Amino acid sequence: MSAELIELSNALAQATEHAAASAVAVHTEPRGSSSGVVWRSGIIVTAEHALRRDEEIQVTLPDGRVAAAALVGRDPSTDLAVLKCAEATGVVAAFGDVAALKPGNLTLVVGRTRASGPVAALGVVSLVAPERRTWTGAALAPYIRLDVALQPTAVGGTVIDSQGRIVGIATPRFARFGTIAIPAPAVDRVVDTLLRKGHIPQGYLGVGLQPVRLPDALRQSLQRSEKTAAIVLEVEPASPAHKAGIVIGDILVALAGHPVARLEDVHAQLHGEAIGKPLALKFVRGGAAQEVNIVVGERPRGGE
Repeated sequence: MSAELIELSNALAQATEHAAASAVAVHTEPRGSSSGVVWRSGIIVTAEHALRRDEEIQVTLPDGRVAAAALVGRDPSTDLAVLKCAEATGVVAAFGDVAALKPGNLTLVVGRTRASGPVAALGVVSLVAPERRTWTGAALAPYIRLDVALQPTAVGGTVIDSQGRIVGIATPRFARFGTIAIPAPAVDRVVDTLLRKGHIPQGYLGVGLQPVRLPDALRQSLQRSEKTAAIVLEVEPASPAHKAGIVIGDILVALAGHPVARLEDVHAQLHGEAIGKPLALKFVRGGAAQEVNIVVGERPRGGE
């Protein structure tokens, strides 16, 4: 082995050891575990989809101790869950400059197993986009895809850059291939909101929708290339849609200036930042296009 490879190998091992000082194993079942990271003193972040239950959660800390953790809240839209653990007061790694990541940069995903200790996966940054929405409607800025396949035990692990600094949390949830790094600034926002409210506020219009194919003549009159839209099947009483005058049978074709071709196009505009703000809603009623401003409401807990 050449001296350069030996040096690189030793550097990767050293970076893994450093990052593992804040990596934990999260276990909710008799066997198996996922990973998490001590994001702040007493606060652990992990992958939401890997957290199998809300109670009786345990974590294996970097020093090998097993401690109880309490769920603060979940955000399925970013695949993040936040736990409180009084014993998780060890090292909190430094944060890197997410905006500096470029395709071709090397990263490490570092996690921990409940029995074997630290785990690491080396990956190349394969894509960086300024912003992209996931299929859940969450906006990730930047959107970072890594060319690495994760073992279940590494899901929820920390993503570190070439200088050993945290740049995100690893999840395969939003990628058909590889892994997505939920960027550190987005993780911070989720942590802050969950600690303050216990949930992530979601906007809602109060309508039941179904995809519908638009007749060619209607598409031409709307000067619209999209072949589908969303038809209203239900309007909740006293909901934002009801207050805006939307009725059953209306066909939604645009929201906030963005075409509505799928139901996901509506959900993408109903993020927490939109709550309380008026959005321009373009719809078709009786073959004629109309437009109203609809003030986004906050989705009731446990409701649509």
